[in-house]
Amino acid sequence: MSDAPKTSGMTRLRNYFLTGFVVCAPLAITAYIAWSFIGWVDSWVKPYIPARYSPDSYLPFPVPGFGLIVALILITLIGFLAANIVGRAIVNFGERLLGRMPLVRGIYGSLKQIFETVLSNKGDMFRQVGLVEYPRKGVWSLVFVASEKETEINEKLDQEGDPLIAVFMPCTPNPTTGFLMYVPKSDIVLLDMTIEDGAKLIVSAGLVAPEVKSKMVVVNGEPIEGVLANPSVGALAQPARKSRTASSRPNK
Repeated sequence: MSDAPKTSGMTRLRNYFLTGFVVCAPLAITAYIAWSFIGWVDSWVKPYIPARYSPDSYLPFPVPGFGLIVALILITLIGFLAANIVGRAIVNFGERLLGRMPLVRGIYGSLKQIFETVLSNKGDMFRQVGLVEYPRKGVWSLVFVASEKETEINEKLDQEGDPLIAVFMPCTPNPTTGFLMYVPKSDIVLLDMTIEDGAKLIVSAGLVAPEVKSKMVVVNGEPIEGVLANPSVGALAQPARKSRTASSRPNK
């Protein structure tokens, strides 16, 4: 009899601890990453700031984030200067110099193309999440589907009306690494989840899965809620509706 209250009390304490851990752990990790990033930027920028302009010279303690603010202002000014004619001429001259360096040329060109794709050309980013049978039939892997474009790969591997689409299959739990594959469009099962939900699913190793959103299906002019919008739902629901309508008619 005395063991039951003790067991119940320990269970409540364990649940309280787990609840507090779930609340505090994301906050602590987020604060640590943000603080580390601010410190990393400050360590790069602050040594180049003249002492008379740095608040650390006048205060008895260092001011975190001052280097980050200076870096943001400098980046914005550089972008403003590079947007005019003189700035573009300087940037083009610097790129021509880098283009003559064998090793630096490839690194700079690849990084520039990646940043331009991610930050500038929103239409060229991953547009949808899908599933592909990999590494064997019957086993499905989550992929990010890129925009459908005509490339040399599509031309060399002509699929006779079934175009090849570039998909990126990220690795768990680091979605920045993975495999680039060209898959026939008919072999991709497109999902309704967003890119953010797909990234959460990858990072959490399947623990944080997006909820299935129920949609309204209209069958013969009547809305049916709580049913997934699948073309087969209407076909399945129509005979049932007909039987209900027939049973509700008065017998003559």
